[in-house]
Parts: sequence; structure tokens; C-alpha cells
Amino acid sequence: MEENKNHKHHHESESVVLNERVYSRGVDRLRTEDRIERLEVERVVNLCLEENIKSILDIGTGSALFAEAFYKKGIKVAGIDTNPEMIKAAKQFVAEGEFLLAPAEKIPFKDNDFDMTFFGVVFHEVDDYLKALKEAYRVSVKGTVLLEWDYKQEDYGPPIEHRLKPEFIKKLSEEACYKEFKVVRLNSLVLYKLLK
Repeated sequence: MEENKNHKHHHESESVVLNERVYSRGVDRLRTEDRIERLEVERVVNLCLEENIKSILDIGTGSALFAEAFYKKGIKVAGIDTNPEMIKAAKQFVAEGEFLLAPAEKIPFKDNDFDMTFFGVVFHEVDDYLKALKEAYRVSVKGTVLLEWDYKQEDYGPPIEHRLKPEFIKKLSEEACYKEFKVVRLNSLVLYKLLK
């Protein structure tokens, strides 16, 4: 855990710059064709649907890219984000979804409100990993899915020091009381299924 505390301080000092860089280019940047392709949105959604879900909470929803894809498959969606601009965008893309301004560590929904919770390449950005995961656990019936960057230096995505090691995610998963931990390797990302 010690190593990660250092990582957090390092991360926090740079996160503002990172977020400004992302958001200054607006919502369009989050929905470029090559980003959608790299995130393998369709494949990720189908892998989540294997767990036979009817509702999902998209944590750190951004422009609701994943929420919209789930919605198109007939899934009831909701999302939270800490950026008001993203909440506004999300509501435009998925008018039928419920999108609220909130951090991952304090989810404004009741216990077991959703079949599943989902983090689409945002878990590495939360302030308190364990708290966020425990909250995701609390509001989900079946579990949580984390789509994350692989733990390696690449010419896209966040720098290596902002990426999470699979062993670290597994340890968090156990600490948050999930019973099963599955890893699905995608083309450039990793999908972690944390099941109750």
C-alpha cells in the first residue's frame, strides 16, 4: 500500500493538468472514432452482458459513451461524474438515463440499486481506490467491471505511473469483499470482472 500512497500524491498533483487537457478539447475528443475503437466499446458491453444484467451504473461516465452503448442494448442506465459539463453531455446522449454529479467514493444511490457497476478507463483516476470499490460493491447486486489500461508504457493513454497493476486491483477486490476476480485481456485494454 505504501508505494501506492506515493503514487497517489504524484497522481493528484498532475491530475488537474491531465483533466484540463482532456476537457479543454471537449466532449468530441471523448467520442472520436479511434478512441471508440481502442476502447472496444461494443466488445466490452457484450462481455458485461454475459453476467445477465438489466441495469448498470456507469461511474465516471464522461460523455456517457459506455452508458449509451448499454442503453442501446436495452439496459437501464445511470451515471455519475464529478464534472458538470460531462453530466450535461451525458444527458444529451442518453436522455432516458439518470446522471448525477457525484464522486465514485460517495455514490448517491441505495444498496443494490443496480445489477452491475462499471468504471470505463476511469478507476485509475479516483482519489480513494478502496472507498470507491466498496461503494461500487454496495450499490451493485452482481458486481463491478473495471475497464483499465494495461500496466505498461504506451504511446497513448496515461503514463505508466498512473496505471494500476493487476495484482493491486486483485488485492483491492479482495479487501472490498468481492468473491470472484476475472481478467479478460482485450486488444489494448484489460477488463476486470469483480463478482459478488
